[in-house]
Amino acid sequence: MHLAYPAVLSVLLFCIGVYGVLARRNAILVLMSVELMLNAVNLNLVAFDVWLRDALHSGQALTLFTIAIAAAEIGIGLAIVLMVYRNRGTSDVDRLRDTAEGPGDDDPGALTTTPDSAAPATQKAEATA
Repeated sequence: MHLAYPAVLSVLLFCIGVYGVLARRNAILVLMSVELMLNAVNLNLVAFDVWLRDALHSGQALTLFTIAIAAAEIGIGLAIVLMVYRNRGTSDVDRLRDTAEGPGDDDPGALTTTPDSAAPATQKAEATA
């Protein structure tokens, strides 16, 4: 078997995965694209292991580690996406930036007071007067 066939397939899978990461807005599809890229790497590792006829089969061993890391990444990633979806109601990647920024984060030097935090103080002052 020629090395070119699995290498070309691996490059195609990896390019599709890169396109999915860069073009998609849904977090689930981004995670699926990352998995596609990791599977392209696994295919490359196994193909080179067969081509080099390594006695230790180190390419296949590295593939097992990559599969374990990919499984952990998907488990943690899906848990994060589900929590974001529960809190925000959407899994849009562009709106995840709003999670880190609050309403008053435009000017970090300014002191922000919300009307809700000032209301109990005025009600307390009115109640004592």
